[in-house]
Amino acid sequence: FMILLSTFLTPFCILASWKSITKKIKEYMIAFLLLETFLVGMFSSIDMLLFYIFFEAVLIPMFLIIGIWGGERRIYASFKFFLYTLLGSVLMLIAIIFMYQITDSMNIAELQGNFFHKKVQIFLWLAFFASFAVKIPMWPFHTWLPDAHVEAPTAGSVILAGVLLKMGAYGFIRFSIGMFPEASEFFLPLIFSLSVIAIIYTSLVAFAQTDMKKLIAYSSVAHMGIVTIGIFVLNQQGIEGAMMQILSHGIVSAALFLCVGIIYDRMHTRKINFYGGLVNRMPKYAVVFMIFVLASIGLPGTSGFIGEFLTILGAFKHNTFLAFFATTGIILSAAYMLYLYKRIIFGLQTNEKLKDILDLDLREMIIMIPLIIV
Repeated sequence: FMILLSTFLTPFCILASWKSITKKIKEYMIAFLLLETFLVGMFSSIDMLLFYIFFEAVLIPMFLIIGIWGGERRIYASFKFFLYTLLGSVLMLIAIIFMYQITDSMNIAELQGNFFHKKVQIFLWLAFFASFAVKIPMWPFHTWLPDAHVEAPTAGSVILAGVLLKMGAYGFIRFSIGMFPEASEFFLPLIFSLSVIAIIYTSLVAFAQTDMKKLIAYSSVAHMGIVTIGIFVLNQQGIEGAMMQILSHGIVSAALFLCVGIIYDRMHTRKINFYGGLVNRMPKYAVVFMIFVLASIGLPGTSGFIGEFLTILGAFKHNTFLAFFATTGIILSAAYMLYLYKRIIFGLQTNEKLKDILDLDLREMIIMIPLIIV
């Protein structure tokens, strides 16, 4: 699934950069294809060392995409992204070397199950957690994400939200639960506390944002909080719900960033209060944007609903309070996403500059229609 998601989104990223990227186009395409190669390599590797090499290699093209083709504060954002993710991964490398010394094996399939003593599991689990929690990102390791999203070019944001955030969730399912089941149970309270704080805190922070990309970036942290709850309730509904939510969020958040990119290419600003009344000038855009906003909220009939429903069902089986807190996140997400939609699409068109704004062209429709169908 993750390989399909990576390869499905990359062509749309390249189409989305058609007009917005004007300098060093060859290098930009090389960076994107390398990024796709490393992602496919990471999701298909069955050897821990290979997994680690690809896991780290993904950082390099993403660092370049943000650092060369990004916004005004791109250098700060790209270094912050790079250092945050690298620091967590060093601990994971130490854990992998330690596991190899004990078991003489790097094969992920062979190491599934209770191979290690509980105390050893706890240390190894923490080392892997340090890497995956930054990647997802969980609260309080999430501060690199809004900066990286805001400064990245549109296509960079799409692949960052669509696939890179899912690497951490994939790691939790593949390693933390598969290899260290006792430690995973031991750390359940920690995971649930961090996830609930992430869901509620980042949803409230999203309300206060004036930049569209930042708002969607914070909503990603909240959605990934629901995913981590689903993974660690350790029952079938929870894990299936988390997998569905990963896929759904990968497509929906990617599409939301594309929607922001479309009006950014026309007006060169992402400030929410700059826009208003776009429905009069851009009816097609208003419909497309509405579909993805509703999918992000988890309206029944959209892909977001299935994942959120199953996750909350799994959480409810585990603990009623946990399900209650997870549900508040969904209510808050409906509030800030609809508020964003109302301010951009409806209302009076007070800004004179918006009078000449054009609706979606053929290239943008070609990008959006497959995403809507999926």
